[in-house]
Amino acid sequence: MAPTENHSAWKALGELSTVGLTLVVATVIGLAGGYYLDRWLGTSPWLTLIGLLLGIVAGFVNLFRTVKRVEHDIDDRT
Repeated sequence: MAPTENHSAWKALGELSTVGLTLVVATVIGLAGGYYLDRWLGTSPWLTLIGLLLGIVAGFVNLFRTVKRVEHDIDDRT
């Protein structure tokens, strides 16, 4: 295995290992944003639920983009 291929494999592994953390962080940010908007506007629990759903969607969009990018990088190497 050449050094550039080894570097690419480690880079792909690093990108994929952050996917779980990104899912959790996006969900928590959406939930917190909705919660504070609910407290400020007095619309409990609707904005909390909307923020939670938006955070989950954002996390999964990032998941699919990351997996697609890594898959594309792997295909280019072969």
